[in-house]
Amino acid sequence: MPKTLPMIDMSAPVCCAPVAAGPMSDDDALHVALRLKALADPARVKILNLIARSDEPACVCELIPAVGLSQPTVSHHLKKLTEAGLLAREQRGTWAFYSVDPEAAGRLAALADLKGGTR
Repeated sequence: MPKTLPMIDMSAPVCCAPVAAGPMSDDDALHVALRLKALADPARVKILNLIARSDEPACVCELIPAVGLSQPTVSHHLKKLTEAGLLAREQRGTWAFYSVDPEAAGRLAALADLKGGTR
């Protein structure tokens, strides 16, 4: 039987210092793992890459041909990336536009620092 992970507030900021900075609490480890899980899909990594390279926020309609997936699937991936705090969503009329959340990107980069800030 599959194990169900507990629900957490995914809108909370990424909490932690670099992975190598010191001991991490179970709660912090869970928050980090759920955010990293959002990136554990090749389509989401590609979507994040496309949005990060764009000078303007991207609409789902612009991403569909680039990733070769259906609109509902792309929307699902965008929702997961947004819930993980990696993308910012802006509503413009009936369309939603997505951009990389600069704070989340910085926190994620700091988290991945396996030297713990010491070089």
